[in-house]
Amino acid sequence: MSRTLTVEADGGSRGNPGPAGYGAVVLDPESGEALAEAAEFIGTATNNVAEYKGLVAGLRAAYAIDPQARVRVRMDSKLVVEQMSGRWKIKHPDMKPLAAEAGAVFPPGQVTYEWIPRAQNKHADRLANEAMDAGKIGKQWEPGNSTAALATAAAPARSAAARAADEAVATAEEAGSSAAPAVGWGSPDLGPPATFVLLRHGETPLTPEKRFSGSGGTDPALSAAGRRQAEATAAALAARGTIQAVVSSPLRRCRETAGAVADRLGLEVRIEEGLRETDFGAWEGLTFAEVRERHPDDLDAWLGSAKVAPTGGGESFATVARRVAVARDKLLARYAGKTVLVVTHVTPVKTLVRLALGAPPESLFRMELSAASLSVVAYYSDGNASLRLLNDTSHLR
Repeated sequence: MSRTLTVEADGGSRGNPGPAGYGAVVLDPESGEALAEAAEFIGTATNNVAEYKGLVAGLRAAYAIDPQARVRVRMDSKLVVEQMSGRWKIKHPDMKPLAAEAGAVFPPGQVTYEWIPRAQNKHADRLANEAMDAGKIGKQWEPGNSTAALATAAAPARSAAARAADEAVATAEEAGSSAAPAVGWGSPDLGPPATFVLLRHGETPLTPEKRFSGSGGTDPALSAAGRRQAEATAAALAARGTIQAVVSSPLRRCRETAGAVADRLGLEVRIEEGLRETDFGAWEGLTFAEVRERHPDDLDAWLGSAKVAPTGGGESFATVARRVAVARDKLLARYAGKTVLVVTHVTPVKTLVRLALGAPPESLFRMELSAASLSVVAYYSDGNASLRLLNDTSHLR
């Protein structure tokens, strides 16, 4: 049997027409793993042209992986999906050659198209934003080298209202309607959100001493206090009865915390690599005061910019934000409409909260997050997110 690949693609224009870029990702449909990414700043163009270019790039990336694969394309552009499916005529002269280019990558019948809500297309949308941000400073997007990941990981390529208006007008034009349909500005029923119950792991021997403990250190286990916290959390969540899946960072303290809850709920623990803590480099195991004494200049630079990494090859908060955003998008695609326990660390939890609020990077230093605390973020199908809870420890008392 031939292999199946999923392609998600998007494009945006800041001005329509204006500075434009596209993003595309090829996914393994079983694991949700990103097999390839593509993004490019394309200069001045319209939203629809950028979307088509994203589609072409995504199909080419899939072809490079397996020319014999059956490909399932998922896009939030109704226009592109309907046109490439053959249900709408392609009238605009700028899009005819792009549609032909997309149709020529794989043999006919090997590719199918599916429309998805914008909230389920965040990975490609983020790549498009990164490409446009790179173009803004005269560069091109490069894998793993986001120019503004912290500022844009949660931002749509264009606003929800602008996207809806563009889609409505294009839909009417290409479908042959004499007038564009009205865009709804009310509050339609968006269905149940994907809800992330964010659980910071229980205490380790390093936690009470407030030592840097990331993914580059000793990977400590839970302490006796941490195990008690995990059991108390498991009991509280079992009583609530809302958790439908459990996902954990690969680090031991999270796996142990997640295991306590999963055992109580009768669920399995899925490991997500992108949820691991920051690598704090040479600061691993040190207190803040010790870092201040040994690396004062590096610490000041780190506190002043999300793009600065800790001493000794650690990760910047910008790098962490990019991988956390990728992990978030994978989980949203897998668990749409479900309530998921996400067991992770201080930086990933704060990053998910920050991105949900659209807060600046410095907000990471203005949140308190206790061991075994619960925070909750809901993600709706229109792309919006809502912070419902932060740093709740009532279940531990």
